[in-house]
Parts: sequence; C-alpha cells; structure tokens
Amino acid sequence: MLAVTAHDLVPPGPVAVLANPTAGRGRHEGLLPQLLERLGAAGRPVELLRARTPEEAEAACHAAVADGAGALVAVGGDGTVHRALQAVAGTTVPFGPVPAGTGNDFAVDTGFPADPLAAVEVIADALRAGRARPVDLARLTSPGGGERWYGAVLAAGFDAIVNERANRMRWPRGPRRYDLAILVELARLRPRRYRLRLDGAEHEVDAVLVAVGNTASYGGGMRICPDADPHDGLLDVVVGGRFDRPTLMRVKPRIYQGTHVTHPLVRSYRARTVELDAEGITTYADGERAFDLPVRVSAVPAAVRLLR
Repeated sequence: MLAVTAHDLVPPGPVAVLANPTAGRGRHEGLLPQLLERLGAAGRPVELLRARTPEEAEAACHAAVADGAGALVAVGGDGTVHRALQAVAGTTVPFGPVPAGTGNDFAVDTGFPADPLAAVEVIADALRAGRARPVDLARLTSPGGGERWYGAVLAAGFDAIVNERANRMRWPRGPRRYDLAILVELARLRPRRYRLRLDGAEHEVDAVLVAVGNTASYGGGMRICPDADPHDGLLDVVVGGRFDRPTLMRVKPRIYQGTHVTHPLVRSYRARTVELDAEGITTYADGERAFDLPVRVSAVPAAVRLLR
C-alpha cells in the first residue's frame, strides 16, 4: 500500500453523498441519518444528493464533482457505486463506498467493512486524517466511442445473458425473477465462439462464461476471478469453456470459494488490455447493463482514490 503524502490530502469542499434507499431491498434505509451524522463528525459539510433514477444519480455525482465536492460517498450496493465511479474515476476527488446493497463486492474487495456503520467510520477517519489510497479501475469502451468505468467485474457470458433475461421480465417480482431467468437460460445453454485479444495475443474459444475482473467478486460474494488484485495494474480473465447443463450446475457453487478455476474446463488469463467479441451478448459491469460485444477493457492503475 502506498504511503500517505501531501498529494493524498483530501481536497477542500463538502462531502457529497449519493444514497440509494432501495438498495439491499431497503433493509438499511433507516440507517441513513446515522451514516450522515457520522460523516458530519469528520468536520466537513455533508450534502445529500437528490436523484430519483440511476441516470439522475449519475448526473448528480458528476455535478457534485464539477461543483467542487471534496469527496464523494456512495451508500448502496455495487450499482450505486458504479454510478458514482463514473464521476470520480480519473479525478483527484476521493471516494468512499458504504456497503448497503444486495451485492457489495467492490467495497468489500477493496478493504471496507461489510457493516455500513463500520464502513462509514473508516471513511470518516480517512476524511479527518486527509488520507486516500489509490486503487485500479477498469475502463470499458465500445467501438462507437462509449465509455464506462467499473470497479469489480465485467460479465460477458451466461451470467450476463441471465441478467438481460431477468431485466426484460415483468413477472415475478424480486429475486424469484432472477431464479426463473436462470432456469430459462439453462434450458437454452450453448457454448458461443469468443474472440479474445489479450495484450495483442489472439485466442478463439468456445465458452459459456467469460468474466473480466478488476476485483475478485460479483453477484454478492461470488469469487469469479479469485486472484484479481485491484492494485496490480492488470485484469483477470476467467473463461468457462464447453460446459453442459449438469456440469455447470455442479461447478457453480464452487464460485463462492473461487475453486471453480481448478476445473479442467476453466482457463484463467491476466492482461492489461482485453478485447472481447461474441455474437448476441450484452455485457454487465458491476451488475449494471453496459455495452453489446465487442468491447475493449483496459486496466487503469490508481484510477480512483479510496477513503480508507
């Protein structure tokens, strides 16, 4: 970990807070006043950003940074963090994720406590000390010029297909919709031909799953890229090959421990840049819908400074 220097001092300005009251199905909603109070105890003005949709949330974060916020804090899950990262990536404005969602993979994998109150104490202490620690992000670009930053994992296989299916469904509500989407897509499971270019080296593989990780986990603790390190300037690429349905269902529970990478149908790579293409895939970054393939992913060292 890099030592704290004068360069790491938190800029002046208020602490902007993006909070998602529906994160984690609302189970932490009542904590927000306590979280804001503890942030305020760090001695800075605290401004709660107003937003009704994810798009408004992202715009509010950009506006706060442009208006001189000294720090940005996101209270929610990986989706909320993803929106906030678009505003702070590549800037000197430090960032604090408070894990309060269903999936909190970026916060936990970068060293924050899983408990929201404990995490906000870490952030407040960093604000008081003027401390910020750099970590890498991944920059996702499309041929049309679109760009997104992500902190955890890009899904570009069966997992992304399930997300896309679940997002199109209007019934049932809640987690059962995702479970039903898994069943539907398992019935349609087939390997696809992927074209990978890893730091210029080309690979063609038949696979049902491809993940590109800046950190290890996605989906609320599934260690899909178990060796990914957000401080090494590299991306971890995990490819699940020609799995049939029974084998995939047997291997899936092993993802939580990260032991799936020892299966003979799984291959792991590491690269600074990843170019990825296959037909009919819409990618998901940090669980959020991103671009259709093809895409390019680049590791960007020290792209964000975390308040910890």
